[in-house]
Amino acid sequence: MKHHDHVNLLRGGVNLPGGIWADLGSGTGAFTLALADLLGADGTIYSLDRDAGALREQERIMRERFPAVTVHYQRADFTQALDLPPLDGIVMANSLHFHRDKLPILRRLRTHLKPGGHFILVEYNADSGNTWVPYPLSYGTWARLAGEAGFSATRQLAAVPSRFLGEIYSAVSVG
Repeated sequence: MKHHDHVNLLRGGVNLPGGIWADLGSGTGAFTLALADLLGADGTIYSLDRDAGALREQERIMRERFPAVTVHYQRADFTQALDLPPLDGIVMANSLHFHRDKLPILRRLRTHLKPGGHFILVEYNADSGNTWVPYPLSYGTWARLAGEAGFSATRQLAAVPSRFLGEIYSAVSVG
């Protein structure tokens, strides 16, 4: 996928430029860059990942491409307690599928959202995985799980073909 694909997967869930968002499990930042593109210079992003090297690489690229966007880089595990301000939105792109027991994680993450905040999931549209994507969740499974976690108004935003597990989709839910 290219940058415009990442942007298009998030576009329908980011209402307005600006705001305070988090990208959880951000890796080297493909979706953090897309979020920066959508939020613009008035946006603030908290980019969290367990890999400090990935965060350093992300920071280097972000400075080159979106120097006006404020990004706070945190080496952190989103399955643990997080130090975040109230958020307008959360992006989780290809990071939730590493965890079998998703419900407690989602319930805790929802508490970081402001009322009406958006939770955007980007995930493989499959319910069985492989070594590299152990616990994916189809859109139907996501819609059910989002409701159990207390989210509402879940809807699919976009989808793109993937050579791994067929398709990647994005969905937004309201916290």
